[in-house]
Amino acid sequence: MAAVPTTPTIRPLERFSVGALRATITTFRDTIRAHAERINRLNVYPVPDGDTGTNMYRTLEAVVAEMEEAPGQLEATCDAISHGSLMGARGNSGVILSQILRGMASTLKGVGGDAGPVAMADALQAATDGAYQAVLKPIEGTILTVVRESATAARRATEAGGSLRDVVLAARDAGRTALDDTPELLAVLKDAGVVDAGGAGFLLLLDAALHVVAGEPLPEPPSGHGSGPSADAVAAVARRGGTDGALDVSEQRYEVMYFCALADERIGDLKQRWGEIGDSIVVVGGDGIWNCHVHTNDIGAAIEVAIELDGRPSKIRVTDLVEEVAAEHAVREAAMTGAMTADDGGGDPAPDLPAVVCAVVAVSSGPGISELFRQLGVQGVVGGGQTMNPSTAELLAAVDSVNADHVIVLPGNKNIVPVAEQLDGLTAKTVRVVPTTSMPEGLAALMAYDPEADAPANTRAMRGAADAIHAGEVTQAVRPSQTPAGAVAEGEWMGIVRGDGIVAVAPDVTGAMAALLDQLVGDGSELVTLITGADADEPTTAATLSWLAEHRPGVEVEVHEGGQPLYPYLVGVE
Repeated sequence: MAAVPTTPTIRPLERFSVGALRATITTFRDTIRAHAERINRLNVYPVPDGDTGTNMYRTLEAVVAEMEEAPGQLEATCDAISHGSLMGARGNSGVILSQILRGMASTLKGVGGDAGPVAMADALQAATDGAYQAVLKPIEGTILTVVRESATAARRATEAGGSLRDVVLAARDAGRTALDDTPELLAVLKDAGVVDAGGAGFLLLLDAALHVVAGEPLPEPPSGHGSGPSADAVAAVARRGGTDGALDVSEQRYEVMYFCALADERIGDLKQRWGEIGDSIVVVGGDGIWNCHVHTNDIGAAIEVAIELDGRPSKIRVTDLVEEVAAEHAVREAAMTGAMTADDGGGDPAPDLPAVVCAVVAVSSGPGISELFRQLGVQGVVGGGQTMNPSTAELLAAVDSVNADHVIVLPGNKNIVPVAEQLDGLTAKTVRVVPTTSMPEGLAALMAYDPEADAPANTRAMRGAADAIHAGEVTQAVRPSQTPAGAVAEGEWMGIVRGDGIVAVAPDVTGAMAALLDQLVGDGSELVTLITGADADEPTTAATLSWLAEHRPGVEVEVHEGGQPLYPYLVGVE
């Protein structure tokens, strides 16, 4: 009789070695990347805090990158995990995850390579303590609950004499139960019919650890897009307000993040003073370096608090949460797969840039816009825009690469302006910012650019040219909402005027464009510039030109191919 083939059994690890730790972190990174979109769809707020899955993945990318550069010894590996997670944390979920990883790494480093069941339980408890300490107002029914219940189960397993596998398995199973129960603890989750997104991401860490320790299979990502919260659920969440019962999440418009050099004993004061101006407060770090996150309506106050406490904020990132919509998933996914580069498809800068008195660095949201910028004399083009804001480091690299001692920066988006304004203090060059908040404003500013004038002179001339432009855009609603122009349903089109917000809602892009132009183009207008995006089509463009010819016959029209995502048409009116 032929032998029956058997599946080889993987012998569980008895100790959690440095090799197992490195494999777990890398496996966690790979697993959360595969599940990122599923986790993103668990976001329920009409004003999302970025995308939880994407932010956790990008945080882990930074951790793995630093870990791979470190020697293979335990101490160096744990230091790399701690530092990489602190410096690479993105968004609220990424900041909390960084504290979880830092707590675990610190504990495993302390046992010096002999990490058995008790050390693993201690590491999970340290992760819990760190996560709760990072948040000013801990809320149950979130990732905090999931990590706490996992740590409690791990401790019970050690008290029962369990093996390393038993401890990790108990933690994972308790985490699953806690995640399933989050809707019972947090009404907004129950309204939307989902579990907590951050908790779902953390659970993949335990899945990764169990895979490394005992060969347990990793969870498969869903084959389809699945379902997120319904429109009715989102509306219910909007009516109910924020998770702490005090502040409606949608009332806090901006997400402010920065690193802060601040004495450890002052960090409590920072968190308390932030509590007076915002919510979703998470502060992690130690030894004088902190990663700080808050939602607020007062960007200046959020930064000034640190300075008043004798801190030094740096690498400031500001995101306008009201304008951030779920359609950004496609752009973020492109960035995750390497499809979007720092130059956004416009090609590398010329290797021999001409020496000028004053050069320009501009942020571009599309390859066609990048080419227009270069034709108008821009030496440094950085890819970015509404959903992909470049970092301080990326802007600084562009400033340092241009062939001039004076530099003008055109941010092209109000989220990028605060970051750009930090550059002058980070380089020996003289850097000035013309605070453009749209691509048409940037193009208008360049019409006044003089490469042989210094930065102050160019700032005055270019700012005046940019201020003379009325800018607008159209984009599609991806969720229902109330706007100044009335109710908008998912799939409808919105016309947005820079500075005034949503001024028009229409069932199709042609109608939205007509309504937008009716608001933007007045009797004294002379020139309309249309910048077509990746989703523009010839019939809509033709219909728009026909509308202008009929209703604004005296206006000159220019059409440029911009290639920007999410916004089929950008409009500038002079």
